[in-house]
Amino acid sequence: MTGSIALTGATGFIGRHLLADLTARGYKVRVLLRRPTALPEGAASAVVGDLTRPINMAAALSGVDAVVHSAGLAHANLTSSTSGAPEDDYRTLNTEATRKLAEAAARAKVRRFVFLSSIRAQIGASASAVVGEDDEPRPTDAYGRSKLEAERALAEIGLDWVALRPVLVYGAGVKGNMAALLRLARSPYPLPLGGLAARRSLISLESLSGAVDAVLRAPDPIRSALIAADPDPLSLAEMLTALRAGLGRKPGLVPVPAGLLGLACRLTGREALFARVAEGLEARADGLAALGWRPAAPTRDGLARLAREGG
Repeated sequence: MTGSIALTGATGFIGRHLLADLTARGYKVRVLLRRPTALPEGAASAVVGDLTRPINMAAALSGVDAVVHSAGLAHANLTSSTSGAPEDDYRTLNTEATRKLAEAAARAKVRRFVFLSSIRAQIGASASAVVGEDDEPRPTDAYGRSKLEAERALAEIGLDWVALRPVLVYGAGVKGNMAALLRLARSPYPLPLGGLAARRSLISLESLSGAVDAVLRAPDPIRSALIAADPDPLSLAEMLTALRAGLGRKPGLVPVPAGLLGLACRLTGREALFARVAEGLEARADGLAALGWRPAAPTRDGLARLAREGG
């Protein structure tokens, strides 16, 4: 399928890339905007409306084959155990807005609804075992609960849907934890992080766009949540090594034992920071792989490119 798509969140970190990538793949993209603005580059058309008050949104979706819903209230920190915003805000912007948009899509006879959910709908900030799609969802904060509630709302509506649960996304313009990691990589000093071995799954913007394309093209109904993760999780030390390789530098990592580093962080009031960098979260994208999806590039290469191109 390379028909007409309605895209929300087209001005956000992920949405901007989806707009460019899906247009390049041959889709005709109609963007749904919160306020009047210049037509984003690559968009075929635009409709202005508030997803929390969708007046006649079905008319705005008339004639599109699919909806890609990437708008929402983002998590403040995907490796933190707290969300960073009141639960009601997450529920309004992530759960209720998604439900109302999906109901409008059903009225407009849209073929498929693609929801950009999050791995946090399934698990907390870290996991002791590899996370799979058959695992019972156990969100630990308001953000994750709001995403899971949105997925469950989709399951109650009479349309074909898929929720993509991406792990930590990186790419040009990234903010948050990955931006902080980039700053660390650019520092001129050796870093005492070589002993941190817990691995974390990542996904590049390019791989995530490919995942959206894969579910749009799937010939059969999906009606489920699929993990979106590149298949090669890395430790923090491996991430920094890849980033510094992209900068043309040696790793510069000192292998301080994790226990000793954790003690130092506790003594200096940085226990939360240590938990964020020391714990891992590995996830398998089995459902996407079954649809023929493959990552755009190995994670090490993607991180090196990110650093080389300035993040």
